[in-house]
Amino acid sequence: MSKFANSQTALHGVGIAVLGSLLALVVAGCRVGPNYKRPDISAPQSYRGALAPEVAPPATPQASIGERGWQSIFTDTVLQRLITEALENNLDLKITAQRVLEAQAQVGVIRSQQLPSVSAGSSFSALQIPAGLANKNADGSSNDFIRGGGFSASAAWNLDFWGLYRRQTEAARAELLQSEWAQRATRASLIQDLASAYFQLRSLDSQLEITKSTIAAREDSLRLTQSLEDHGAGSRADTRQAEELLYTAQANLPEVRRQIAVQENTISILLGHVPRDIDRGLKIDEQPHPAQIPTGLPSDLLERRPDIRQSEATLMAANARVGVAKAQFFPQISLTSLGGSASNQLNSIFDGKNAYWYAAGSLTQPIFAGGRIHSNYRYSQAQQEEMVAQYRKTVLNALRDVSNSLTAYKETQARRQEQSRVVSSAADAVRLARLRYAGGNTSYLEVLTTDTDLYDAQLQLTQMQEQEAASLVQLFVALGGGWS
Repeated sequence: MSKFANSQTALHGVGIAVLGSLLALVVAGCRVGPNYKRPDISAPQSYRGALAPEVAPPATPQASIGERGWQSIFTDTVLQRLITEALENNLDLKITAQRVLEAQAQVGVIRSQQLPSVSAGSSFSALQIPAGLANKNADGSSNDFIRGGGFSASAAWNLDFWGLYRRQTEAARAELLQSEWAQRATRASLIQDLASAYFQLRSLDSQLEITKSTIAAREDSLRLTQSLEDHGAGSRADTRQAEELLYTAQANLPEVRRQIAVQENTISILLGHVPRDIDRGLKIDEQPHPAQIPTGLPSDLLERRPDIRQSEATLMAANARVGVAKAQFFPQISLTSLGGSASNQLNSIFDGKNAYWYAAGSLTQPIFAGGRIHSNYRYSQAQQEEMVAQYRKTVLNALRDVSNSLTAYKETQARRQEQSRVVSSAADAVRLARLRYAGGNTSYLEVLTTDTDLYDAQLQLTQMQEQEAASLVQLFVALGGGWS
């Protein structure tokens, strides 16, 4: 027992020294392949279509609204509650969260290839020999029962001298980063989809109210034409035209109610629930808009936009795989060892004379693989170049999104203001036409025309109010907001 312990202690000391030397060699070893460097991007000094400030610009540029929390942009308390509920229950967001966990586990799996693997085991056996075949001892007894056993331990280590496994781990970490930014992109997209759907729902609610009030007004107008016809001051044609106006508005009610139900179902799914009624907050014309829209510098998008960071993480992974492919050209070094003790007598297993050990090292150099290694290296380089182009394209698309959103917000705001004037003028035209008709100074055709124009103008105004609110959402997300 003591001899075995002493021998094991000596082997343990030698093993630690050898292991430490090899570990230092591996750590000092080179890592072939290119180290990642972000591609040069020439971002413009300002966005095309940037909004002119309402006051004198400050000495230092204001932070972009993309750096603000979504609660400061969408101040409708009901909308805030819906967004909070969606961030907790949305299934798409939960799916991306699980993908992040999968990527974290994958990093651990790949990183384990850099470390030695050690295993241990033991065995026990027993055999009873028939009495007729057992050997007789001098005292007449027989050995009819044989026992034996042992234990062993083995270790294997593929030395990462050329950085093959380290580059694989680097690629896995980049893929983890990609999944995290994909989750943040999904979060921003969820906020955008929910806010846009909510604003569209409130716009439809306004259209429903306008249609109902129009129906009520046209019912009054129909009663007036019928009264005038009954007293000989009107004609049957006027009554039919009044009925046409009324029935047209009534025919729009089912379609508006259908669209409202569709929007409520859409919002319910975003909230992670079965279709149900949705609470309402401020009306579409009461939704607040920031007095100023600071955009920050275009170069900020490289850090804030989740899709840009996701694309960059994909590029980082492709860059690391170039090193993985290049390391295949170099020799692979591996070490294996085995040791333990075995005996056919259980009480002597731990005797030092029954110990055994084995150690070996191997070096494998690829010589001919039919062009597979070289082709794989060229493939990884082509993928890396593709991801560089994809990254640049993503940046350009982001700059385009911001420019489009700035223009859309500015122009939809101006259009909504003009449409408000149209509605005011159309409402006054209807009032005057009805007074003229009641006084017998014009035909009902003038009432019909002005009333139709007013109804259409009111519906268009609610749609423009919804477009203005939706363009603010798009601008907020385009500037990289919504995920932090």
